[in-house]
Amino acid sequence: MPIPLALQRGDTIGIVTLGSPPERNEVETGVEMLEDMGFNTLLGRNVFARDGFLAGTEQERADDLMRMFANPQVKMILPSRGGVGVSGILPYLDYTFIMGNAKLISGYSDITVLLNALYQFARIIAFQSLMLVDFNPSTPEYNFNHFFSGISTPAPTRQINNPPEIPLQSKIPGNVTGPIVGGNLTSLIGTIGTPFEIDTRGKILLLEDTHEPVNTIFRYIEQLRLAGKFQDCIGIVMGECTECPESYGRTYEDLINEFIAPFGKPLMTNLATAHGTYKAAIPIGATVNLNTFNNTLTVLEPTTTPVMSSF
Repeated sequence: MPIPLALQRGDTIGIVTLGSPPERNEVETGVEMLEDMGFNTLLGRNVFARDGFLAGTEQERADDLMRMFANPQVKMILPSRGGVGVSGILPYLDYTFIMGNAKLISGYSDITVLLNALYQFARIIAFQSLMLVDFNPSTPEYNFNHFFSGISTPAPTRQINNPPEIPLQSKIPGNVTGPIVGGNLTSLIGTIGTPFEIDTRGKILLLEDTHEPVNTIFRYIEQLRLAGKFQDCIGIVMGECTECPESYGRTYEDLINEFIAPFGKPLMTNLATAHGTYKAAIPIGATVNLNTFNNTLTVLEPTTTPVMSSF
């Protein structure tokens, strides 16, 4: 698997909009913070494009992303935000070219369909972690620490830990090792039955969501079950479901206990990532160890190539 260079101060970060259009002030705030941190930024042509709830056509958004992969000055690609429409760009990407020009890329929400496609078709590790909108003064230091630990520290192993006040929880005992895939449940469901359907065979499956009632989450879980995704995976990590109201007296925790735990796979819950206030950096496609006997999730391979880092 091609491993991109670790990010360091002075590098250029390419900003793209791949789904819904961002607010201009959010982009300006994020760019200012990145440049204050010592990075250069390059805005894609369609960052501020607006076509209803999309930031330009599928081809335009895909072209912006491909230009960033083709630009040798760009060391990392950072989506401005998630939103809807990211899956539409997937058929327009040149995965062979991307494989030969691997770069760091990070995001969550609808961006996770891209992260998984990059792993499946270009064999590069991509991070479920911060987007440009997260570069603002209200973002917890924990999030920046995890982000930069993943993209700028080429350590052979890395522990994924929650903040102390949000403990990880192990539901089903086990100890398994394999690539971690997945991300936002609502977005991933949209890939079922397409060429970009998530492949969970021999993988550890990560799921999280936000602002969906529990009966809707159940519907998505059932679709994954019927598609064989839980049968194929070797372990399950459930992230938070932020602002997910209970339905018919059932909570998100009830859903996990009643419908996820019975799959019998090693199961860890309560991982702080993506839509939660605290966002651990999860390297999609990297080999990790899920040990629910000692309640640990450990990245077992370097996710960047060493350079003289200033972090």
